[in-house]
Amino acid sequence: MHQAEPSRAAKQARGVDGSSGGRVEHLGDSSRADRVSGRADFRSEGAGERFRSRDRHPDSGAATIWTAMAVAALAGVAVLVCWLAAAVDARHRVEAAADLGALAAASHAREGPDRACQHARWIADRMGVTLLTCRWQRLDAFVEVRGPSPGLGGLPGPAARARAGPTDRPP
Repeated sequence: MHQAEPSRAAKQARGVDGSSGGRVEHLGDSSRADRVSGRADFRSEGAGERFRSRDRHPDSGAATIWTAMAVAALAGVAVLVCWLAAAVDARHRVEAAADLGALAAASHAREGPDRACQHARWIADRMGVTLLTCRWQRLDAFVEVRGPSPGLGGLPGPAARARAGPTDRPP
């Protein structure tokens, strides 16, 4: 049986005529191992250019940097919002303590100013604030309290004042 002679392309693929088969350009920056194994940057006109991994676009990685900056900014805003919410909550707690302290003092006014202020101090202690002043003007109790410092930058704790008295007469 007579075998057909292989085509020129088949010979090139097998390396029969001494060529390496295909179009390969060895660049100066490829190593000897790349040249021996036949690995190199394949450069061709048109569609083959998308396979070049060594030539990157000058904006390569810019989206990652922008995303990282956006995440950092959002994290900073989230921390600021949490801190602000904690400060508002602390102020509301101190105002509630002042209101309750003034009401406790006013409700025990018949026992005398010292005993009434002891009730205001008891309320302030239970609510975790410091009673700064408890004074009387006619039948009205004036209470001033201060909450614990938030611990950020030496900022003072929130303070509040409240006034309570008999309900049968106008303020």
